[in-house]
Amino acid sequence: MHGNPKYGADFAHVDYVNPDAPKGGTLKQAAIGTFDTLNPYSLKGKSAQGLTLYYDRLMQRVWDEPFTMYPLIAERAEISDDRSEVTFHLNPAAKFNDGSPITADDVLFSFETMKEGGRPNMRRIYRIVTKAEKIDAHTVHFEFGEGYDQETVMIIAMMPVLAKSWWEGREFDSTTLDIPLSSSPYTIEKFEAGRQIVYKRNPDYWAKDLPVNVGHYNFDEIIYDYYRDDTVSFEAFKAGELNFRREWDISNWVSAYDFPAMKDGRIEKSALAHERPERTRAMIFNTRRPPFDDIRVRDALNLMLDFNWANKNLFHGEYARINSYFPNSELAAKGAASDAEKELLAPYMDTLPADILERVKPQPATENEKSVRENMRAAHALLKQAGWVIKEGKMVNEATGAPFKFELLLGAPEDEKLALLYTQGLKKIGIDATVRVMDTASYRGRLNDYDYDMTLYYWQNSLSPGTEQMLYWTCEAAKQPAQWNFAGICDPAVDALAKGIAMAENREDLVANVRALDRVLIEGTYIIPLYFSGKDYVAYKKNIHHPNVTPIYGMVIESWWAEKTQ
Repeated sequence: MHGNPKYGADFAHVDYVNPDAPKGGTLKQAAIGTFDTLNPYSLKGKSAQGLTLYYDRLMQRVWDEPFTMYPLIAERAEISDDRSEVTFHLNPAAKFNDGSPITADDVLFSFETMKEGGRPNMRRIYRIVTKAEKIDAHTVHFEFGEGYDQETVMIIAMMPVLAKSWWEGREFDSTTLDIPLSSSPYTIEKFEAGRQIVYKRNPDYWAKDLPVNVGHYNFDEIIYDYYRDDTVSFEAFKAGELNFRREWDISNWVSAYDFPAMKDGRIEKSALAHERPERTRAMIFNTRRPPFDDIRVRDALNLMLDFNWANKNLFHGEYARINSYFPNSELAAKGAASDAEKELLAPYMDTLPADILERVKPQPATENEKSVRENMRAAHALLKQAGWVIKEGKMVNEATGAPFKFELLLGAPEDEKLALLYTQGLKKIGIDATVRVMDTASYRGRLNDYDYDMTLYYWQNSLSPGTEQMLYWTCEAAKQPAQWNFAGICDPAVDALAKGIAMAENREDLVANVRALDRVLIEGTYIIPLYFSGKDYVAYKKNIHHPNVTPIYGMVIESWWAEKTQ
């Protein structure tokens, strides 16, 4: 089952470095904070790490394709031509870990339970279903109503299947530390709430030989030890208490891996390149407020970020600058528009610059002092066109005399260095920008209410974008609190292109829609784009190995393994 009818590939084959090496062993890594529930699908509580290993789904994704579903609990699916109906035929061999069969009753129970008590994204999609019925013990049929799109059937196929016999009569929308019955490659061997959870490979896992699982789930045991923060967990890794670490801090990656185990070869580290979209990290203009409703002002302020200096001095030169809302992926607009993009953009060319079809609007060059000075002069000129002038060293509105001042709102202390660097640069042209760091809860409240002048945040896209694009960019989302249109974008071309993504009938149309949307968003300068790396940074003990080929979505820890002999 594909995200569109004309795109797909063969199963991923794990390319082992040494296929004859015995595989098993233990993977032991850190989790930060605590946990108080073994139910990852309820809003209540904080679920334990690793529970994705514990619940099988109707069908399974593979991570070297944008969005394709392969048989798991459902051995096949029949989809209507308009994708408004789907029938799942369950594998008669599918069973829970107590040996009981997985039936249509379990699927319908899971659907109804998560439609009412699951996470918001589940509730939203599951409520599009107008009919869910059992055909027989191993066949379930779903029909979709208003609001469905090409990917609705895919999301239903990703439904985790709960054991009705275990969950019936229990309160689903609550925390639980009872170990649920499941169907999965791993069982929960033991746990201590908030301190550790241990998963043990299930030798009787019913689906271990299905093609989608071949080469996966190689560790005999997977352990998550909980730590107060990442600094403490790093010390534990250095001391040998953990054997795998995902590194998120580029400064750590460059300068902190000089401990004895690293120097003598007991620890290895890899920067694994991937092709998934990175986060679109940016300083985001709130265009609902003046003066950021004027693109000349936004262009001027974008010119004032000295990205090269920041990259070199704050990030060790490891990053590239973002120039897409889908950075590091095939979805990013590049160069001249394709014929398909031109056709999509044609109805809106009277409001778009003519050269949008010839190039993607570039980010300002900052490779040397000369280019930085030129950017500053260009920023001055744009601000003057927009009615802002320098008086007594301050940028003021020429008509009202009001000073140009705004607040840059942050929700993470680690962003403060970059924010201060930027606002200090603005002072050179008389703009008074202040930085305010808030605690997580307060920041989220301000973000949900769009109560900021500018904020440093991000969007996250996948290789198969869909209906979420309507929540990111459209006029409707801009007017509704707690959506993701942080910039307040409202443009007919953007609305149409975002809608077209969800309705694309094949991969080629989807890619063209996304690239056209990306081209228009970049043209609007709604953000000051920041940085991305395109790599997963990991460190691990020498006896742990990974396949030679990294999937497009990045490292898949399920395909790693440890040599038992070390």
